[in-house]
Amino acid sequence: MILLDVNQLTVRFFTRNGAVHAVENISFTVKRGETLGLVGESGCGKTTTMLALMNMIPAPGRILGGEIRLDGQNLVSLSETEMREQIRWVKMAMIFQGAMNCLTPVYTIGRQMLETLRAHRAMPNDEARQRIVAYLNRVGLSEDVLSRYPHELSGGMKQRVVIATALFLEPQIVICDEPTTALDVVVQAQILNLLKQLKQELGLSLIFITHDLATEAEIADRIAVMYAGKIMEIGANADIYGQPGAAHPYTQALLNATPRLRQRVSALAFIPGAPPDLLNPPSGCRFHPRCPVAMPRCKTDEPPLFELATHHLSACWRNQ
Repeated sequence: MILLDVNQLTVRFFTRNGAVHAVENISFTVKRGETLGLVGESGCGKTTTMLALMNMIPAPGRILGGEIRLDGQNLVSLSETEMREQIRWVKMAMIFQGAMNCLTPVYTIGRQMLETLRAHRAMPNDEARQRIVAYLNRVGLSEDVLSRYPHELSGGMKQRVVIATALFLEPQIVICDEPTTALDVVVQAQILNLLKQLKQELGLSLIFITHDLATEAEIADRIAVMYAGKIMEIGANADIYGQPGAAHPYTQALLNATPRLRQRVSALAFIPGAPPDLLNPPSGCRFHPRCPVAMPRCKTDEPPLFELATHHLSACWRNQ
């Protein structure tokens, strides 16, 4: 059942000021047909983790250790050419944050999609066009979109084009990096419903990155919570949002800062302080400088992920 198995992944960026500990010894799995949600504050390592899965870490970053096994194949050991020809967009695709940044403004949508498709599959133009049109139709767009330029499309239409481009090579797993960012609420709902429908129809596995815990509750089967390059908690949707709910103080703080539709709240809670400098991360638990229930041990000893229930893990000494 396991499609993607990430084990002890470590990514650092080597700058003139020192090494940035962007992702540190994280492990997680994604099952076939499952949606794993990845949440956390800005700069916690969510996008860096996903770029590592695609072996697209920009310089001066580098994967220092760990394994990324997709269907049993270790991607860390593959060359750039092997990744490009065998993995990216063929077995694993990514919907990047901000559709406009993914589309070249001086090329038509059809030209860009055709170029991407033919870079991976040798096929006649007519057959390639038919495949592209079929996937545009799947995401609710008509054939006339092919002759348009990106500036002629709305934000939601551009996002649908990017989703269609990620899918037309029929990958096993799709990484969605905040695909609803900068879209209005109605279009966000349409994109989420579309992704859920496509997942069901195509049997996809998804990794869904967002800051919005309410969105994650709607789409994710399991949720991993990241802070300062570490996974603090991972569990099923019901483990995080149900009763008794989240086990880690950081997850609880994120949930307390989320507006509730059916509950009157006089003021939203907030997490005091700021995320740590990853050039010099704190010792022990990385959340301890901001944690309201930190113990002396939290400042010196880094907690492992304790198993609280089946597939529910929390990196907090109080859950020992």
